[in-house]
Amino acid sequence: MKISAIRATPVNVPLDAPYVWSYGRFPGFTQTIIEVETSDGLVGLGEAPGPAPARMIDAGFAEPLIGRDPIDIHGCELAVLPDGHGVQSISDFASLATFGGIEMALWDVRGKAWGRPICDLLGGKVRDRVPFTDYFVYRDRLGGKGGEQTPQDVVEYCQRMQADFGSTAFEGKMSDANPRDAIAMVAALRKALGDDVLIRVDSNAAYSVTTARQMAPALEELAIDNWEDPVGSYEEMAALRPHTRLCLSGHNTDLPKAMRLGVPDALVSGISGNGGFLRTQKLIATCEAANMDFWCYSGDTGIQSAAYLHLCAATQHLRRHNQSLFHMQSLDVIEEGPYRMKDSHLDVPSGPGLGVTLDREKLAHMHRLFIDQGPLNKFFDPDNPGVMRRLPLI
Repeated sequence: MKISAIRATPVNVPLDAPYVWSYGRFPGFTQTIIEVETSDGLVGLGEAPGPAPARMIDAGFAEPLIGRDPIDIHGCELAVLPDGHGVQSISDFASLATFGGIEMALWDVRGKAWGRPICDLLGGKVRDRVPFTDYFVYRDRLGGKGGEQTPQDVVEYCQRMQADFGSTAFEGKMSDANPRDAIAMVAALRKALGDDVLIRVDSNAAYSVTTARQMAPALEELAIDNWEDPVGSYEEMAALRPHTRLCLSGHNTDLPKAMRLGVPDALVSGISGNGGFLRTQKLIATCEAANMDFWCYSGDTGIQSAAYLHLCAATQHLRRHNQSLFHMQSLDVIEEGPYRMKDSHLDVPSGPGLGVTLDREKLAHMHRLFIDQGPLNKFFDPDNPGVMRRLPLI
């Protein structure tokens, strides 16, 4: 069995309604769907962040891999991925993410060839269901959806998620320019949802260290499970650390810096952006050795979301709730999506490989959205068009 073709299709994944975050408005995300076809007729599915992997695969990644054994994942990596250890001058992060999407598809091929789900190939399942959080955020209204503009609106949205899906865990944006307004929303959620519900907040570096220090006691009183990226860097997070007992998390996977500074308490990351399953497993093992938690982030189609399910199913250390935007998405490229959680959990797919099926009509529709709209701009500030926001907000 040999690799006979690699196809890359950029797609737009719009959210039901744009949401507000520290940089402006977030309408959705752009991803690249990857298909690795073999001489035996198997097709493995992968996903990589942004549109760049599509260009990189067409421009040079595909050719060195055609004719190679898809089971030889290390050999495929050596054929296209330069060495790098996180040093800016030698690391090619775009290439890393591109190969990460290809590597995901190679694992899907392997699972389909052997008739086993990927979690079995990663060592076997330690759990059958994986926990995720529902998302809460201020949203614009679009086509009858969204429109949460006040803390009470957000509370009512979360209560609907409780009623419709049995949701017991929530994570959302807390990046108001007025810290009192930010705390008021979280307090309203805690009062309405009850003490047993898990609540996390994500500020996307909206606050200065001084402001975050002032906000932390109120968040502790509200029993917040985690505060993601409250400030702009791990150095600033280290300055915040003595002033709060809250769990702090971040997306920067610079582990030597994190271990030197003693923050964050958890990393939030993906699979393809780290170079694939194998590199992500190494990252998680290092986190575990450093007593640091790890969970998966949101903003993907059902392909990478399925990869998260298999990774979490096969990794004992991944016991915490992952992020999700599932209930704010109406479009997906797979027949099984968008996912809908029950009791804040999803079942691990049981089929071979990733266990999901590409829907070609949906893929074509979402590719047309990309062609018509271009890459979705998550940094657009409608209050000041043409100017990028600078953080901290306060």
